Amino acid sequence: MTVQVFHYAGCGTCKKALAWLKAERVAFDAHDLVETPPSVAQLAEVLQASGADARKLFNVTGLVYRGEGWAQKSATMNDAEILAALAANGRLIKRPLLVVRNPQGKVSAAIGFREPAWRTLVEAP
Repeated sequence: MTVQVFHYAGCGTCKKALAWLKAERVAFDAHDLVETPPSVAQLAEVLQASGADARKLFNVTGLVYRGEGWAQKSATMNDAEILAALAANGRLIKRPLLVVRNPQGKVSAAIGFREPAWRTLVEAP
């Protein structure tokens, strides 16, 4: 099983999620989503695996989202346009993102940190 976490170093929730993974002794690869945002393909994989709507990937409390009017902009965007915007600016992405790939290649994902959901994903066979 491989575990990836897309996070932002200055985010308290991300720090909590990374500390939880370490305490649970889960090996993971950490990626700073502001310095190197996930690609459109990676975000599409998160969407498909999580079953979420593309708009759920927006960090709606973030300064960039609010300051640049993304609530209005995203209302008329399709999923491809949303994923392109998110891949272009990691500050728009809700964080952290957890991506778990099992040995057979099946991908599971979680948007944001909720310990019970993360536990289910990292403990899945």
